[in-house]
Amino acid sequence: MEYLTKLPEESISLIISYTSPRDACRSSAVSRSMRESADSDAVWRSFLPSDCQDIVSKSSASTSLPLILMPRKELYFYLCHNPICIGNGNMSFSLEKEGGKKCYMIGARDLSIAWGDTSSYWKWKSLPESRFSQVAKLRYVWWLDIKATIETKVLSPETTYEAYFVFKFVESRHGFSQRPVELCVNVEGSEGKEKLRVRLDLPLDMPQDPRPSQRRDGWMEIEMGSFYNEHGDDGTVLCSLMETDNYAIKRGLIVEGIEFRPKS
Repeated sequence: MEYLTKLPEESISLIISYTSPRDACRSSAVSRSMRESADSDAVWRSFLPSDCQDIVSKSSASTSLPLILMPRKELYFYLCHNPICIGNGNMSFSLEKEGGKKCYMIGARDLSIAWGDTSSYWKWKSLPESRFSQVAKLRYVWWLDIKATIETKVLSPETTYEAYFVFKFVESRHGFSQRPVELCVNVEGSEGKEKLRVRLDLPLDMPQDPRPSQRRDGWMEIEMGSFYNEHGDDGTVLCSLMETDNYAIKRGLIVEGIEFRPKS
């Protein structure tokens, strides 16, 4: 590492840009000159997705301009810890901390929810703990059918992604411990994926894999499946959560969205 300090700053920055965010942070602790190179916009621009500035510009008007003006390192770590809503506000974007891969969550409003606009079955409401302006609260249904689609070209290439259903329950929930739901993730044109059958409302002492887990933001999540995004060519990923085999009433589910993030 010592020999690097004797090189021109531009050369040091170029070398560090071929490493990783973790290595860049370590390099910045070596010396003042290394810190100037390791923290430079040139280095951290290489760790950000090539279309990051375009994505950030689509965020809400109150945040997009300050984000665009941030130093690239500051922007990188901001996006790792603070998902931003983009487009119509029903999708969020963030970065995976280790390598800067793209993460997206499709909010409930942009999901396909059977009878989602029928007020006797679903209620749309605001929750302070949600990143979106509205979430979907299930009043009751017999037939549960929730789907999400995302284009592979917006995701990071050469990356294995996992899809997660993000939700919570109200205390008066019913029907989700008795019957499993069916989870499936499938890339358009590929062979059918194996479907998972899991219970969303599961006692801690009951074995199941996968099982719901608590997120840092207070919501619950369960893995729906995974897929490999090779080149990001034009294609579509379809995720579904269904329970249509039983005519028992289900109620008390709150849906925030379906998240796509790189496999850890």
